[in-house]
Amino acid sequence: MNEVVLNQVLASFGDDTRTDQVVTAVQADGTCWAGTTWRGRRLMRISASNDYTAETDVDQSIAAIIRLVPRPP
Repeated sequence: MNEVVLNQVLASFGDDTRTDQVVTAVQADGTCWAGTTWRGRRLMRISASNDYTAETDVDQSIAAIIRLVPRPP
């Protein structure tokens, strides 16, 4: 949703409702924290901003997001 110029990106999962479902599930899972509102849209904000963030942390977060995205009926 945005040009990457910092250490973060914004992602949508279609519409605000579905994006909120994914963000809520990921946050409840406890793997990472990722919700935001940008220009009136609900989005997932993905940011790596700590020197201690390892590649395995990123891999675990991505795996959780993929696992928790609701499948279409």
